[in-house]
Amino acid sequence: MADRRKIPNLSLRALREEELQTSRHEFAQRVVKTGQEMGEAVACSKRLVAAWEDGEVELPRPVYRRILTRMTGRTMAELGFRAGTAAASPISEVNGTDSRKAPVDRRAFLTDGAGVAVTLLPALPPAGDLPPGRIGTRNVRAVHKAVRTIYAHDHDHGSASLRQKASEALHRAYNWLQDGQLTDRTERQLRSATGHLSIAVGWLAYDSGRPADARSLYGEALAASRIADDRALEGHAFGCLALLAKASGRPREAIAAAQGAQSAVRTFGSPRMLSLMAMREAGGWALLGDASATDTAIVRAHHLYAKGPADADPDWLEFFSPGELAGLEALARADLAQHERAAAGAEQAVLLHGTQFQRNRALYTADVAIQHAVRERPEPEAAAEAAGRLLTYLPDVRSDRLLQQLQNVQSALQRHAAVPAVADWLEEYRTTTGTS
Repeated sequence: MADRRKIPNLSLRALREEELQTSRHEFAQRVVKTGQEMGEAVACSKRLVAAWEDGEVELPRPVYRRILTRMTGRTMAELGFRAGTAAASPISEVNGTDSRKAPVDRRAFLTDGAGVAVTLLPALPPAGDLPPGRIGTRNVRAVHKAVRTIYAHDHDHGSASLRQKASEALHRAYNWLQDGQLTDRTERQLRSATGHLSIAVGWLAYDSGRPADARSLYGEALAASRIADDRALEGHAFGCLALLAKASGRPREAIAAAQGAQSAVRTFGSPRMLSLMAMREAGGWALLGDASATDTAIVRAHHLYAKGPADADPDWLEFFSPGELAGLEALARADLAQHERAAAGAEQAVLLHGTQFQRNRALYTADVAIQHAVRERPEPEAAAEAAGRLLTYLPDVRSDRLLQQLQNVQSALQRHAAVPAVADWLEEYRTTTGTS
């Protein structure tokens, strides 16, 4: 697929500069504030505003469309976005109807979803007007665009339909590094971009239940960060290794990796990135059973988060909203067997996410159900209600982790099968997932 020509959004830029008389950073802050007033948690940055104005994004994500319309009183077309084009979003819907309540083919849920209608990545085109074999900044931008597209689709639909195409893109980026003609500056930029792409592909592997693949990809990203002297990439890679270590039951490794991430980005200028890594450290301490160290890390994470967004915040950090902060704390509380606090925190996470990050909302909804079922004084009706909400995310969200969480919910509720609401849910679960 040929790379489209970017058309700058002069209408949006004129509105910001001439009518509102704000910088990109100030405009992003207005977006965040308007979102908060609407109950929409977003982490808009000046980089995102630049992407809108430069034509890199033809049409914002739905949550931003709602916020921009409310904030400016203008339609997307009036704001200069190409709302009528088929390529307006890098992601096509899985299908044209609301199929979330339809029965799920369990085998299809587990597959890569090769038949899903998703425009995931551009073909990562050659550098166009550059000599054959010469790699330039267009190639670097294409890799960054691939990373953004992966995360955007993954947040709402999970990893199943992405892995093959994302792996092919990573292979092509590595080919550019190995075989292309690059200046020293472009090589460093491309190596850094490829490291971020390696993390994105590693995340898909993790979400798909392939921890060994994820660990290898995160290791490649860590090596790329050292070669490119990219501290933000190094911190991101260490943070992912911390998450993977915790998921694999290695708490001390998770703590060490999270502390390594904080050391890498301590002077980077992003308090919220430090906050995320402090919360990853808290998860390691919780799995180790150290409540005091967990609380210390959680308090530090909240303190850092309260400092607000910064220009240095990387684009991938957009997912780390107030809802995600609450959700990560809830997971730590669950590991400490503080089930009542964990259930309340997971419910708060779902509410704070609003309409964003559908896969994460589904996972935290599962946590709500589990914690209500296993607490010292179980509330099976509340567990069944949350479990019922969980089923509505299928099959739109396709994630091995979500499938595992569904099984965990089923196991937790099975002990309360005599309760009518639970019995009804168990029957719906069997019908929906095709299990016996």
